[in-house]
Amino acid sequence: MRQRIEQKLRPQVDSRAHDDIRPPTGDHDLNPFMLDWVDREQRLTPAAVLVPLVEHAAGLTVLLTKRTDHLHHHAGQVSFPGGRVEAGDEDVIDTALRETEEEIGLERSFVKISGYLDDYETGTGFHITPVVGFVRPGFDLKVDDFEVAEVFEVPLAFLFDPANHQRHERVWNGRKRAYYAMPYDGFYIWGATAGMLMNLYRRVHDLL
Repeated sequence: MRQRIEQKLRPQVDSRAHDDIRPPTGDHDLNPFMLDWVDREQRLTPAAVLVPLVEHAAGLTVLLTKRTDHLHHHAGQVSFPGGRVEAGDEDVIDTALRETEEEIGLERSFVKISGYLDDYETGTGFHITPVVGFVRPGFDLKVDDFEVAEVFEVPLAFLFDPANHQRHERVWNGRKRAYYAMPYDGFYIWGATAGMLMNLYRRVHDLL
């Protein structure tokens, strides 16, 4: 499975991977009206997340976090480790690895970066580059409990099973919004995180 995933990812590049071109995927996939929520002349906020695929003997898992309830952005939601691009970051890979180290203490020496998913635009104005990395077992986590309430893993086989791909709707900012969800073991994976996981699924299974 690792070899297939690596073949289907966007290749690594030396550039920052952020420019003024709007991302091809995002919250607007299911909600075209959300494209108008961010001024087309306004530059999106660059960000990067790590999509950590842990290589267990029993199969790959995806490592995810549940954010604490008091955070300003996406409080209480399930997410990949990651955050805004900072001025001192060398590129989006550096952003993703730095944020992962800061949030959950996963040392970058355990991570082998293999490529990218498609950039993702959120309705809140972020331009996210999902950086995919394979994680060698044996790591110890040191969680920042101000930002992260829980860290958990989900079998990739579960996330790749279409039976677990749900689509729901809710009213947000006065408009009905559709979103993907993949509930797992008491955790509600939805929104941008579920959207990026769907992009991974479609890439690997040639559905784009």
